[in-house]
Amino acid sequence: MATKSMLKNVDIKDKRLARTFVEALENAGAKKYTSVQLSRECTEITGDKIKEFFGKK
Repeated sequence: MATKSMLKNVDIKDKRLARTFVEALENAGAKKYTSVQLSRECTEITGDKIKEFFGKK
């Protein structure tokens, strides 16, 4: 997520929407992440290597 979007002010004027927003935040805080094991090696490619990767000349 971009930092700029996290720093924006949000004005919620409807009581029902505010309650829904708070409930969503509480539910998100209660969820735990699951650790995953990558099955493939990851490498970073840039520039001409991207074209080569997709078979373009």
